[in-house]
Amino acid sequence: MTSFRFIHAADLHLGSPFQGLALKDASIAEIFIDASRKALSTLVDQAIERRVDFFIVAGDVYDGDWKDNKIGLFFNREMARLERAGIPVFLLKGNHDAESVITRTITLPKNVSDFPVARPGSFKLEHLKVALHGQGFAERSANENLALAYPKPEPGWFNIGVLHTSLTGREPHAPYAPCSVEDLRSRGYDYWALGHVHDFEVVAEDPLVVFPGNLQGRSIREQGAKGAVLVTVEDGRVTHERIIADSARFAELTVTVEPDENIPAILRRLEQALEAVAEQMEGRPLALRIRLTGKSAHRHELAARAEDFRDEVQGACHRCHADIWLEKLDVRLVAATFAAGGAQDLLGFEGLMPITDFPPELIADARSKIAEIAARLPGGIGAGDLALGDDAETLLAEARELLLARASRAG
Repeated sequence: MTSFRFIHAADLHLGSPFQGLALKDASIAEIFIDASRKALSTLVDQAIERRVDFFIVAGDVYDGDWKDNKIGLFFNREMARLERAGIPVFLLKGNHDAESVITRTITLPKNVSDFPVARPGSFKLEHLKVALHGQGFAERSANENLALAYPKPEPGWFNIGVLHTSLTGREPHAPYAPCSVEDLRSRGYDYWALGHVHDFEVVAEDPLVVFPGNLQGRSIREQGAKGAVLVTVEDGRVTHERIIADSARFAELTVTVEPDENIPAILRRLEQALEAVAEQMEGRPLALRIRLTGKSAHRHELAARAEDFRDEVQGACHRCHADIWLEKLDVRLVAATFAAGGAQDLLGFEGLMPITDFPPELIADARSKIAEIAARLPGGIGAGDLALGDDAETLLAEARELLLARASRAG
């Protein structure tokens, strides 16, 4: 058997608007939109530098239908770079770029081959004795087990299955093209190039079944290094290594404050914690969610000055590193003591209504109001993000703290 190398990527999600970030700070969203494109360019650079024999994308090249042709032109440019390097590309449509979803087209270079969507199809690389088998999505959802219809392996060749799937389930990803590892093994292939799940995962070793994860994190739920997989086949032995290609990352930081620390002291404590974060950024911009926990005598003051305090925290981030951006400030402080008078006398529920335990009818009413607001917001890709940036319980908690802070001042 010949020796060769290929790159297995998936879930590029080009054109993702990062709507969740845009609702908070448009400048952060622009950094990550640009990072998605840079990540693909970096991966193409790696493919050319390493002289791989072919390149696979197992679904979701695009995040959805294009607003204009810019993202299609960008992808065409990158694929043309691979063509000039003599690297064939095999694309499979996933749920985000299913045939029914993408309405615009840009003619791609001749090195790019698309797997069919009506039934499984195969491509053969005669000089390598490699056969690739796959079926893309015709519609946004695919609820049937596609893998069982994949063709028999080409005898004596290295057979690769390409599939966009959740397997037996990978929360929070939708259960598309469901199948088991045993279903995959039943086809007799040598490698399964999967897509759809955004975390890197080696599902099985015999044969090697891999989710490369997405190329660029898109929300706080997608933290850590992102990229693709370089697969090497030599004398029948299959090995793999990750290629990290992301250009920006998400992370979380929890800081516990002391009861008597005022706002300047909290900021100093935060900056100390940020120093360790800055050392681990690996030269990439970072969208950071900061969570403040602990007991604080200044909880109401922080709530009353929420916007100013958020800006102070962003300032602290930038004092530690120019590219640490505050994705969200999550204040989960509890009162150090229950003061007499003030908020308790005016509102009558300090200490009686825990910050995370609102009556069900109040939560239901808040959700109804949020739904009314969400219905008036622009739809489209990314509309699945929380309309106001947080869930009903969190928004109620913030409103409660603000009322208490104002009542305390009034008292």
